[in-house]
Amino acid sequence: MESGAALGLRERKKRATRAALGEAAVRLAVEHGAENVTVEMISEAAGVSPRTFFNYFASHDDAFAMIDADLGPRVTRAVLAAPAALSPLEALRAALAAELADVESQSEVWTLLPVVLERSPRLFARVMTAQAGQEQELARAIAVRLGREVPEAPVDVCGGQDTGLYAQLLAGVAGTAVRVSVGHWCSHPETPFAEVFHEVFDQLAAGLTAPLAPGGAGR
Repeated sequence: MESGAALGLRERKKRATRAALGEAAVRLAVEHGAENVTVEMISEAAGVSPRTFFNYFASHDDAFAMIDADLGPRVTRAVLAAPAALSPLEALRAALAAELADVESQSEVWTLLPVVLERSPRLFARVMTAQAGQEQELARAIAVRLGREVPEAPVDVCGGQDTGLYAQLLAGVAGTAVRVSVGHWCSHPETPFAEVFHEVFDQLAAGLTAPLAPGGAGR
């Protein structure tokens, strides 16, 4: 996974524009209600045209939910490209840490986003659907990394791919770990996000062993 410093100028600008649109949407939704905010309002607040908006988000709702359609493929590529010596969990940790390197620069929007989702069941459902799709992509990458043959087309009765239980579990746990990390950091911003994130993954790697006593190893 490329770090922010290693990204090309075009990709950095693309990510900055997407972030600006998402932040504008979330702030406007908190102020006016998502149902009262238009694409034109979001675009104007972000300093781009409505046409540009749809270069970054497939729909009006995706901006409020800050759904980045490129996120899943980026993390998948990073997991597949990670050194062979890394375990699947280590490869996943590295990929996600790089992807979340700029979280602290968006502290306000990550704090406001839960407010927007709580007020709109429709947007909450959209986020859950997107996350489920990203987890399926990630499970496939983990399965491939483990040498498992995974058909492109869904093969199970639920419409998913036969990635195996371990890959599905790791992908699901990773998604939960990210949500817990962001939520904890938003409540405790005095602690650097990277420190929270790596403690969460350290606990996963240790098998979620409980702290010895209150106030001990876990937060």
